[in-house]
Amino acid sequence: MIYGAMLRTPDGVRIDAAHLPGDGELGIVLAHGFTGTWRSPATRRIAAALNRRAGVVAFDFRGHGRSSGLSTVGDLEVLDLDAAVRHARAHYAKVVTVGFSMGAAVAVRHAALNRGVDAVVSVSGPARWYYRGTRPMRTVHWAIERRSGRLAARLAKRTRIKVGTWDPIPLAPFEAVPLVSPTPLLVVHGDADAFFPLEHAEQLYACANEPKELWVEPGFGHAENAASAHLIRRIEEWIFARTKSAQASST
Repeated sequence: MIYGAMLRTPDGVRIDAAHLPGDGELGIVLAHGFTGTWRSPATRRIAAALNRRAGVVAFDFRGHGRSSGLSTVGDLEVLDLDAAVRHARAHYAKVVTVGFSMGAAVAVRHAALNRGVDAVVSVSGPARWYYRGTRPMRTVHWAIERRSGRLAARLAKRTRIKVGTWDPIPLAPFEAVPLVSPTPLLVVHGDADAFFPLEHAEQLYACANEPKELWVEPGFGHAENAASAHLIRRIEEWIFARTKSAQASST
């Protein structure tokens, strides 16, 4: 059963969310990538798989899908994720964030700045901003920076993007990730990622403090659409192991 929820951020943005209730004490919050939505087949598939053993909260970032506002491509989206985490925290004793691509960068920054979760999983996340080293990322920057690109994103992906540059520039993921500790962090990246090469995951891992893990997945592409059922099961097992460890260490 999926229950709809309309959340609200401190700056007044309405966030469209879905809650798949779980019977236990664990809630997992899914943060999608740029131009994504919780209603996409890939995100719904991941949510359903994780819902077998945990409650799941999925949502649309600002400017995406049925949420209001404009996308700031990873900056103010921290407020959106925090609204979803607070919703999950009202129902579950333990809350873990799982972010994909842009959502991974937001999950890392949220854990560093807000410290409101019990574990963080970053899948296909960037380590630094403004990366243009691959053709897909040059296309992403065209969608963000050019009027024609923003129009295409709105018409094709229902993604509304804020005009202008960041001011100030938010803390980059590689700068934020040392602050995630002592929250357990899992960095997952594919060696076939067409958007962000493996060096991004390696930089995140190198800058992070313990406890941390890095999984380099052979043949894995980018984010939600490439995530196999096997990978999601392994992430699920990691989450359960780390949250149980946290419970044991606190008793």
